[in-house]
Amino acid sequence: MKNDCLRIFLLFVVMAFVSACGGCGAGEAGSECHPDDRDSCNDGLVCAAHASGDNLCQIPVGGACDLDDDPSYCQTGSACFKQRDESACLTTRGNTCSAEEAHCAPDLVCAEREGGTFACYSPVVVTGLVFDSEDRDAIEGAHVIALNEEATAVTDVAISGVDGSYALSLPVKRDANGKPLRQFFTLRASAQDYQTFPSGIRTALPIDASVGTDKDGKWRISTALTEIAMIALPESEQGRAAISGRVLASTRSDGVLVVAERDNKGISGVSDRRGHYTIFNVPPGGYAVRGYAAGVQLEPVSATMQDADLTGVDLQESDKGVASVSGTIQIVAAGGGLTTSVVFVVASTFNELAIRGEVPSGLRAPRTGTPNISGSWTIEGVPAGDYVILAGFENDFLVRDPDPGIAGTEIVRITIPASSAPVTIGQSFKVTAALATVSPGATEAELVTQKPMLVWGPLSNADAYSVVVFNAHGNLVWSDDDVAKPSGSTNVSVQYAGPLDDGMYYQFRATAHRRGSPNSTTENLLGVFYTE
Repeated sequence: MKNDCLRIFLLFVVMAFVSACGGCGAGEAGSECHPDDRDSCNDGLVCAAHASGDNLCQIPVGGACDLDDDPSYCQTGSACFKQRDESACLTTRGNTCSAEEAHCAPDLVCAEREGGTFACYSPVVVTGLVFDSEDRDAIEGAHVIALNEEATAVTDVAISGVDGSYALSLPVKRDANGKPLRQFFTLRASAQDYQTFPSGIRTALPIDASVGTDKDGKWRISTALTEIAMIALPESEQGRAAISGRVLASTRSDGVLVVAERDNKGISGVSDRRGHYTIFNVPPGGYAVRGYAAGVQLEPVSATMQDADLTGVDLQESDKGVASVSGTIQIVAAGGGLTTSVVFVVASTFNELAIRGEVPSGLRAPRTGTPNISGSWTIEGVPAGDYVILAGFENDFLVRDPDPGIAGTEIVRITIPASSAPVTIGQSFKVTAALATVSPGATEAELVTQKPMLVWGPLSNADAYSVVVFNAHGNLVWSDDDVAKPSGSTNVSVQYAGPLDDGMYYQFRATAHRRGSPNSTTENLLGVFYTE
């Protein structure tokens, strides 16, 4: 009787196994295994805990599976999906993935979570339009990339379609439920016959990645800041060719500012996440193509432009080191307690009138975040090149002291050699309190419908004021060297009487004078206005 009961029990176990495993043999997918026995599963399978509670031989993530098998015995946390011409076990939503080999299910991406782990979630997609700032016509073929707070590219290039639309998949850190966390990025766009955005007086405002809405299986970010208006170049500068290539460096290839330089003038592009770059609108002639980014030294390449696009201009990593550059600033007449930042501008991109230019990724002190420099500063990993050093450049209530009659107020220029030897800037340069920008453009570029009244705050010891206005191309378009001084603490104002062309951006820069010498100006990034 006992033997009969035992036989019935064993038959029941075998039938249950056959039912669960589909008749699989020992070591095959679905068969029971022991985690400590490496030979308990066939080659290509893993022994892992199954939803049933048993340890079963399973197909690892990325392994081939059969969609007709039910169940497929993909490793827990994955399922069998059609992938190209075959089927594979891919990680499902919310389950752990590898940043190196993601193997996420279709329409999912491997995203970093709080704590440093990675899991498969819906992608964060930035969508928008690229259009002409004057007639608002769509721009086809524009290159758009996203940059993080260090100005490092975090995406590949998206190319706008015939309707000007583009879409970028943005790598964003998530919370435990897959919701994007608060992080900031900016957009950069370039196109043939158009001025690169941002450049000149136009800045790219930061976009918060957490503002996306969960729609159609994607976190979508589409706001006014993802709509990119581009300014057409003057007709004399249109119809030019492009230089393209890759940054090929083990240290870093993404977010490198690549500049084609000739006669101390430069035209730039930025490499994407994979190192690809394109520089549009390059006139014929010979150029030195150089790459700039903190921490990487690249060998310059010679390039000769004709009337056709030039491809394959690749930048290789140099075996020479990068420098640590240090200096000091002095904040004067600023009321105390204020701090600023210091940036390196590539000299060939510097505009003397606008007092700005291209800042390579990482060449800022502090490297990221709120300005905190009040005395000594250091920027690590500076590659070889000619630079202009600016302090008080950001919206921090400070500007470079413009008084040429005192030491430490001139624009600082420096040449950094290709070496790891530290460099010290011997002269301390001064920054001072800025004149308040009242209108237009007190906080960001402001839309105007008619020629505006330019208004800024007074300086108590000033006895005269002047103002200049320049356009997005960096050209002076209007000035007034004798603005009437108001009485008391009244704001200074003057009617703008220069051009106001549809789609063009302008910036006013006011200067306070005392006894014939300038002693303060409005901030470098404010006072911008435009019309549509």
